[in-house]
Amino acid sequence: MLPDYIAKAVPNPTSNRAPWYASTAPSYAGTFLWVVFYMEIAQGTLDRMGIGLSLAALAVAAWLSYALFYRAPAMLGVQTGYPLYVVGSSTFGARGGYLMPGLLMGLLQVGWYSVNVYVSTTFIMKGLGLTAGAGTLPFAIAAILWGYAAALVGALGIRYVARVALYLNLIPLLMILIVFSRTAPGIIRYTPSELAPYAAFMLLVQMVLGFFATAGAAGTDFGRSNRDSRDVRWGGLVGVSLASFVAGSLPLLSVAGAHVVFGIRGYTYDAAIAGAGGFLASAMFLLFAVASIPPACFCSFVAGNSFETMIPSVPRMVSTMAAVTVALVLAITGVAANLVGLFSIVGASFGPICGAMTADYLLAGRRWAGPREGVSLPGYLAWAVGFVVGILGFLPVPAEWKPYLQPAALYSYFAAFVVYTLAAKAGLEPKPAPLPANALR
Repeated sequence: MLPDYIAKAVPNPTSNRAPWYASTAPSYAGTFLWVVFYMEIAQGTLDRMGIGLSLAALAVAAWLSYALFYRAPAMLGVQTGYPLYVVGSSTFGARGGYLMPGLLMGLLQVGWYSVNVYVSTTFIMKGLGLTAGAGTLPFAIAAILWGYAAALVGALGIRYVARVALYLNLIPLLMILIVFSRTAPGIIRYTPSELAPYAAFMLLVQMVLGFFATAGAAGTDFGRSNRDSRDVRWGGLVGVSLASFVAGSLPLLSVAGAHVVFGIRGYTYDAAIAGAGGFLASAMFLLFAVASIPPACFCSFVAGNSFETMIPSVPRMVSTMAAVTVALVLAITGVAANLVGLFSIVGASFGPICGAMTADYLLAGRRWAGPREGVSLPGYLAWAVGFVVGILGFLPVPAEWKPYLQPAALYSYFAAFVVYTLAAKAGLEPKPAPLPANALR
């Protein structure tokens, strides 16, 4: 007997699928245009290795995001038509899939939602000329209003958000181009303040992979909306590799130029925006906040969908609002301000999922093996080992080891890949459960 979340799942029919340029590519591009991605992309990187190596690191990370984190999940999606939590039942078992990737995806959305609220509220405060930050009453009021409003829209009107998301994505792209045009004259004259190229290079790769890890696993959901493997390939090359490189490099170059043109000292992207000064800077802060509405709505929608699917006894609105409340606490207290830390946790959580799914996909002959009975020991062993590898930087390890622990998301991916392969070869995979009658081969 398969759990309801598998038995009642209906594959997306081919008649409902769309070409890559109308589905996967713009959706992923919108993810990378979210200001959270490039907010701190120059901090600890550009200042320690300069422009050339920074762009090289972005190019490496863009390719790894596509080839390792996105490709296999997306191929499983296009082959089966099933969403991630169903496809994941092969790697983690029909029962094991409740937690991984099912509930884990929802739980991580709480973290992403808290970051969205924190950054959006911070930008609103700056756009209005207020100095109130996390922990202050004005910040808390604005965060609560923003957070609950976006959650309600995500729960009740996500289809309307989806219709305008593509157009709202043009807002951050336009803002990025404006900031870049104003700072471009100073780019060629920028020099890093110190040199630690290896650590900076690996940190930048980690930032991109950590940010992308959950979206990579969600490639299954994007893939199920594609027509064939060609859509998967081009949707990933354009929406993942090209978009991540462009959306990362332009803000990074803008920060470099702002150091020369505006004389800023910090390395966060909001410092480059503020350098423009006056009405233009205020307007851009507010517009970046507006452009964060779709990501916020989608976060709350995905969280609600995850909790409703895996814990159907709890009403969707109740679980969604409970998750949003936790996210608001993290945002208001400033815990959500640690973007690099969040990227590391996300990478440590979903890097192993992508690695284990890729191993399962390859071992099954580049296809979906179908749901496996119970809990799959290889999947959970792979995730546990990968997660530990991914969080080594948070553990009390010798300081001289720190530069060599990045990119943790990549190491956790390979650790999970190897462990799953060895465990599967040892015969520890549960036998497949009978497939639903409506399964796609």
